[in-house]
Amino acid sequence: MFDFDLTKIKAMVFDVDGVLSCSTIAMDEEGQPLRTLNVKDGYAIQLAVKRGLVVAIISGGRSQNIVRRYEYLGVRHIYMGSSYKLRDLDDLAARTGIALDEMLYMGDDIPDYEVMQRVGCPVCPADAVPEIKAISCYVSPFSGGSGAARDVVEQVLKAQGGWMTDKVAFGW
Repeated sequence: MFDFDLTKIKAMVFDVDGVLSCSTIAMDEEGQPLRTLNVKDGYAIQLAVKRGLVVAIISGGRSQNIVRRYEYLGVRHIYMGSSYKLRDLDDLAARTGIALDEMLYMGDDIPDYEVMQRVGCPVCPADAVPEIKAISCYVSPFSGGSGAARDVVEQVLKAQGGWMTDKVAFGW
């Protein structure tokens, strides 16, 4: 159960590794990570964008495949190679005009800690580290890459009356 009024959310921000993808990743022959992404997370994210919510990615990773995937889903604010996520969160707030207390951030590990302390609604997947769980207003019962993002987006859209309410919800 959320310890936050989800009707106030105007932006949802996600880390990638451990949130949108599983915590364990395969590597290719050049040492590049091969991430898997959850299709149901993707459906929910594109619907959130269509419903007018700002969706953003802030990740320390540098994969152009991630950029292409989320751009395809309508995400316009993608920060890759983020060495200090708080700087990118502040940039997102400045670019969108959305107050930090109107943002949800889903993270799973220590690099997300400061960002999660600044947003109104910090959340995490079930397999987040203990320090992140301790500061979250909601811990999804799903692990990162296994539906945690879908869980959170669905709950926000339901609270805001935008889940399965019209033909927009039934297509890509």
